[in-house]
This record gives sequence, structure tokens and C-alpha cells, in this order.
Amino acid sequence: MEREQEFEWEAAQSIEISFDLIAAAKQQLKFLAAVDRNRWLYEGPGLDRAIYRYNAFWLPLLAKHSESQLLDGPLVVPLDCEWIWHCHRLNPVRYKVDCEEFYGRILDNQNVVSSVGEASRSTTEEVWKTLYPGEPYELDLKGALQDNIHGRNVGGEKCTKYDLIAAVQRQSPFFYQVSRAHMIDDRYLEGSVARYKGFLHLIKRNKERHIKSFSVPTYDIDLIWHTHQLHPVSYCKDLVEIMGQVLEHDDTDSDRTKGQKLDIGFSGTTKTFEEMYGSRYWRAGAMYRGHTPSSVRSTPYFGVASKTLTTVNDSQKIKLPEVKVLEVMLEAVGVRNLPEGHNGSLLLSFSKTQPDVVFNEKRSLKFFSESGEKQVASFHCQPTGHLSFELMYCLDSRLQAPNSSKTIGTTSISLEDFLSSGSSLKIEKWLELLPNSNIIQSKPIGLLVAISVTIPVKVPYVLHTMRSQPFSKTSCLFPLPVRARFARSWTNIIDEAGNLVMSLHMRNSKKSRGKGESMRKEVAGVLESGEKCILAEFAESKWLLVNSPWSLQFPITNNDDGHLLELTGPRTVRLFVGGRLDYELKHCEKHKGFENHLITAIEFSDEYPYGRAVALLDFKSGTVKVNEEWFLQPAFVLTFIFAYVLRKEGCNTHITGIKTPKQKGIALMPSEGGARSESCNAKCGNGVGSDVRTLESGGCGGCGGCGGGGCGNMARCGGCGGCGGCGGGGCGNRTKSGGCGSGCSGGCGGCGGCGGCGGGGGYGYKSGNVIGAGNGYSNGHPNQAVIPQNEIRVA
Repeated sequence: MEREQEFEWEAAQSIEISFDLIAAAKQQLKFLAAVDRNRWLYEGPGLDRAIYRYNAFWLPLLAKHSESQLLDGPLVVPLDCEWIWHCHRLNPVRYKVDCEEFYGRILDNQNVVSSVGEASRSTTEEVWKTLYPGEPYELDLKGALQDNIHGRNVGGEKCTKYDLIAAVQRQSPFFYQVSRAHMIDDRYLEGSVARYKGFLHLIKRNKERHIKSFSVPTYDIDLIWHTHQLHPVSYCKDLVEIMGQVLEHDDTDSDRTKGQKLDIGFSGTTKTFEEMYGSRYWRAGAMYRGHTPSSVRSTPYFGVASKTLTTVNDSQKIKLPEVKVLEVMLEAVGVRNLPEGHNGSLLLSFSKTQPDVVFNEKRSLKFFSESGEKQVASFHCQPTGHLSFELMYCLDSRLQAPNSSKTIGTTSISLEDFLSSGSSLKIEKWLELLPNSNIIQSKPIGLLVAISVTIPVKVPYVLHTMRSQPFSKTSCLFPLPVRARFARSWTNIIDEAGNLVMSLHMRNSKKSRGKGESMRKEVAGVLESGEKCILAEFAESKWLLVNSPWSLQFPITNNDDGHLLELTGPRTVRLFVGGRLDYELKHCEKHKGFENHLITAIEFSDEYPYGRAVALLDFKSGTVKVNEEWFLQPAFVLTFIFAYVLRKEGCNTHITGIKTPKQKGIALMPSEGGARSESCNAKCGNGVGSDVRTLESGGCGGCGGCGGGGCGNMARCGGCGGCGGCGGGGCGNRTKSGGCGSGCSGGCGGCGGCGGCGGGGGYGYKSGNVIGAGNGYSNGHPNQAVIPQNEIRVA
């Protein structure tokens, strides 16, 4: 059987593609990132205008250029036209039919380059202006949003009837699924190309055996599939040579329900792939991430471009070591030479042998051959040390019963071996177990494990705030002199390793102690070294960060996106209530009202006109996640100020409103009386989420309360706080998933189901046992089961 599987894999790898897929995939990712920064191309008047220009100007220009080269260098396609062209080509059969009908041949991308690159576009602009003197080469955004192009004739019969608006809507969420750092790594992409060839060979074999199938790729495969289709002449030529016809890529089927076409297609593809090649179909970093986060703005923000940041005093600058993690997926595939006489269910327990600030728990997997359930663990950890395995058999299905499990043997594998220069980022091999001392074996016990990893990537800095209780310097418990800061309540800033970074205290400013002076506050700090400093001052209804260019103030212009406050300085950072963008919580609707203990800091600039998340402030747990080093100090100072204000207002965890001195709500500057605001009457839930293990895919696994035990620390739970309970007992355990994506031979998959518990912008720092993930399919694309931070899923 193994030799037969090797033969099939070798046959798949002999498939020839007529251009460099890896280089082209990297270019596609750059282009998709540029489009995502111009989201007005996703819908509305901007999209309508882009489609008009594509039909009326770009395709005719491309047709002329393909007949006889119009210029010496390559033709540079405008960004808006390139986006529509991109979506049109991703239906290769329809694109071929349209081109042949209107222009007599397929319009290829040979000698055409993307607008996202270093190629000069000046010569293309000159040709464009000559042919279309009344139409600008670059689409003017303001004109695009205001111009009404409905009813214009686009060359009559040469306007495609293909619904390009719907095509764009299906393709626009794809970038979120593949916009991860490991996707541009050469080793990862080499594996993706190999798996794509395996995917094509699988479809070919099914066709030869007259097996009707709906094959569904994972996201790494789909990225390469898209890349191939974007070269239409090469794609048609290659696919005809491989399987005798152009392979369809229909992305119109989006029903994510268990038992429907996409779900059945992915399960069938997984089974066929693993039987044909003897290797796992799932892959770390290639599975569905959950739904695309909602935008915070419907229109781009054109503010002041980001400037060079003025650094604070070096002695006050917060410096934290970078933490890098890799994603790991693991399956216990098989076992051999088990000792005679063992009974009960087999389990594989695994953990890290070295300390790890991200993954520090012991978990277990069942064997498919024993349970009939295919379980795959997905988690993030630091790329150091060893994964330790313990093969056990369990006599009691309840697992909690005393002496219910017995150890058969142990082994381990180095994570660092996966990152060597020659590594393919995966293994599937037999490991020899060191047997338990009570077991005598004539043959070594073997454990077959499949492990896949991504390259390590930097994750957000994480800080925790811990408030000390005040006590008197003359207390009998401390008869000796103590440092002044312990005479009152201080908030300590602690890093992930438990080290003290800084201590903060709110006090009356010395500047406001004179008669007639208005009350002023300041945030005083003491560094770990003992050095004292003033970090922020309240004056004239705004907070100023001392020795820093930042100030926190109310919106002074039209608040068109609902932000709470704005941090002004070298960059524009707005504060929004709730987990937003990368920190959006992936949970069920019942918990939508319990996100007001979170604030997301979002930077806006010319590069990010729709914003990018730079930090998440969690007032319930006192946790601060920061993506950018330059925002470390502003982030924890803001967290401290907000927490202080909320305590004074009598609401410890929820942001329900911020008020100016003339408004009602939570005041940015607290009154000395600490009266509770009327708007703070909403109480935090006290429910404790149950440790639900639902065996149905895509379901929410039960919703616990918001508050209480376990997941009160929501940021440390990978941004979960949702399905399966937001309270104690972890974040809910789902054990059923699946998920798939774009299909072929009849359709490209739809998009993914419930994002699972534990999603949302982090890497599962300190996450509990988030188990399972909805049966999700991506927006018409490869949809692997949702695998949020740390979980085990059943496929």
C-alpha cells in the first residue's frame, strides 16, 4: 500500500506548470493587500465605476496590445481594472468564453504587469490618454464615489454578462484567509505547490475512474489554484494536458450546512487524498480562520500621513522581548506492537517539555482506529524545546476517575528540527516509544504521528495590570520604613514572564495645588529600576502623555465612524469600544452585548485608510495586547487611566459611554466623589460558562455567562469570550468540525460557518481548552475547518 501511495505522489509531482507559481503567488498576495487597502473597490459606486472602466477601456486596450505591442515595455494595468480582471479570470471557463466571443482569443497577461510593483507606468499612461482622452488612467476615488455610471453603454455587445459584482463579493473575503506571514515563505509555498499538484492529480484519477466528486481545497492549495488561473492561457494549456479539459472553478455555492455539498465535498476530498497519498490533507496555517472581521469605517479615512515617531526618554522607554510562535497541527494516526492484555481506549497525551508562555497545558487526542472520530489538535506555541508524547489507555470513559488511565510508553520530538533549512515544515513518521517500566516488550512500541507547522511569527506584546491594595506606612504589619509607593494603591504592569515592568499611581498634580487653580491629575510611574517619572497629565479636558507627542481627547471633528476617543500625535489612533478588526471576537450573537469591557486602538493613515488594529485593552482582565512596539507605553497608560476612571464611576469592567464635562456618561476626568453614572447601571453577567462538548459541527457549543471564573480574562483566552461559555471552565469545548472551500468539477466552495470559540485576533495566549471549530467554508474558497487558537477538532 505504501509503495502504491508513493507512486501516486510521484505521478502528481511530475505535473508540469508552465511558469513559476511561487513567485506569482507572492505577487498575488501583494496585489490583494493593495486592494484591501482600497476597500471602496469591494462595493458601491467605486466598484460600479471600476467594472465600467474594465469593460469599456481595459479589455479593449489589452486586446489591442495583444495584437501588436503598443509600447516597448510592459503594459501596467490600473489597480481598479486589475481587481475586476482578477475576479473575472477566477472563473476560467467563463473568462475564456467571454474573450473568445468578444475578441476571438483569450486575452492573456503576458507582457502585462501589476500596478503593485516597481514597473514604470508612464508609457502606459501616455497610451491610455491617447486612446481615452476623457478618462483618467488612475481612478479618482472621490469621482468614483460620486459619479453615476448607470445606463452608460459599454461598447454594447463587448460588455460581459457575467455578474462581476457578485464575483467581487465572493472573492473579497479571500485575502483575510491568506494574509498571514507564513504564506509568503518559500518553504511553505513549495509545500503548497506540491499539494496543488496532488489536488489536480486526485481530480484526474477520479475522472479516470468515473467517480463523480466535488473536490474542495484547503487555503494553501486554493492560493496556488488562483495563481494558476490568473495566467489564463497557461492555465487552459496546462489543464488540457493534465486532464483533457479546463478545470472549472465555480465559487457560487456557499451553503455551509453540515451534510450539504461543501461539507460532503471536503470530507470526501480529505478521505480520498489521505488514502491516495498516505499523508494528511489538513495543514497548519491553511485552515479557515473564521469570518472576515467587520470594517470600522464604510469610507476611507484620509488624515495626516504617519510621521516619524518621537521616542520617549530612553530610561522610560518600555522594551520587551519579542515573542514568536508557530502554529502546530497534530494527529495521532496509528500505533503498533501494543503490549498484550491492554484494554480500554487509547489516548495520546501531549505537552511541551520546556516552559512556554503561550502553550503550557497537557492535552490528549483519540486514535481514529479506536474511536472512529478523526481528531486533529491545533495550537500555537513557541518554536523551542520538545513536544512530549505519552501513550495511554483509559479504563474509564469519564477520565476523571482515580487510576482510570495507565501509561504505555513515552517519546518526544524536537520542534526546532522543523525549522532547519532542509525541513518541509511537516513530518509523518513512526516514533519508537520508551515503554513503561512495568511493560516487557519483545518488539518496540511504535507511534505514528502527523505534525505540520508554520514558520514562527511575532505575536502581540502582552502586559497585565495588577492593582495592589493601599495600606498605611505605620501599619503594625510593616514596622520598618517602606517605599512611599506602598502607602497607597498602585497598579503594577507585569509582562508575560511575570516580571515587573513599571508601577503606576494616579495623584493630584502639584500644579493644581494653588488657590484658584482647577483640579489637575497626573499619572506617576516608578520603573523597575526605581526611577520615578510622570507619564501623563490631565489639563484642559484632555490627557497629555508627558515627554511624548501623544494626547488623548474627544473627537473634535465629525465622528463618522463611532469612535470613542482619539489619540493624536505623529499618527492618528482612534479608540473603539469592543474587539474590532484583528481582535474581533468570534462568538455567537448572544455575547455581542458583553464586549464593552474591551477597547481596540486602531491606527489610520494613507497606508491604512480603513484602519489597522494596534492594541486591545481589556478592562475586565487588566490585559493589554499591543501589536506595535511604538504603542506599548501609550497602551498601558491608557489602560490605567480608563481603569481608574471606571473605578471612580463605580463600573469596574464596562465602558458604556464617555462624557465631556457637559455631558452625561462616564467622564474622561473622574470626579472626586466617585458617583456612579446612570449609564453604568448595566451589570456584568455572573454566569459561568459550561464546559460544553458538542459533537455537532458548526454549532455554538452553548453560551455561558459573561463574567465569573475562567474566561473573565478574555484577552488571555485568545479573544474568546463566546461560545461554550465566557465564564469558568475554559472557553467551551467543541469537538466537531470539518470545513472546506472552493470546489472544483462543479463548484468552488462557499464560505465558512461559525468561527468557533477562541477566534479573534490573538494567538491564544494562555487560552483554555478551546476545542472544536465550526464546519466552516470560506467565501467561495478553500475552507478548512475553523481552527481557532488552541483546539482539537473532529473532522
